[in-house]
Amino acid sequence: MAEPLDFTPTPARTETTAQEEWERLLDTLHRHGVLRLANDLVARNQDIAAIVVKGLETEGARNVMQNVSALAMVLGKVPPGAVYKFAEALREAAAVLDETRRDADDAAPGVRGVYRLLNDDELWRTLTPLARAVGTFGRAMARPSPEKPIVAHSGKPSDA
Repeated sequence: MAEPLDFTPTPARTETTAQEEWERLLDTLHRHGVLRLANDLVARNQDIAAIVVKGLETEGARNVMQNVSALAMVLGKVPPGAVYKFAEALREAAAVLDETRRDADDAAPGVRGVYRLLNDDELWRTLTPLARAVGTFGRAMARPSPEKPIVAHSGKPSDA
């Protein structure tokens, strides 16, 4: 009688390797003409490449990259619904401002008008959160700027 074989098959890979992803990226860049454009720019116009590289090495370019990164980090903490709500509120407020500007009669409200505004509960319900938000914004702006925003965001030390 035959003895059983001692064989364990190696499992098939389910994920791509870094080399395969690199080849796929290279192929995609080639198919869309990005590689040809980059090669043409570098080969024919070395002055343009030098200008771009010099521009990226400036303090201003570094500041732009850091500022964009800081915005991305902060916006990454805000839920998309809150950003949408904020943007929609800005749009509605701008529409009301535009409408009010067109309908303005430029007349002062007078003493009675001011008294009516002071007793307008809906106005105060609207202004109270706005006043709190402005106060919070002011306190946040009074704090000193972090020297390294990435450290302030992540809490991890950085040499950047």
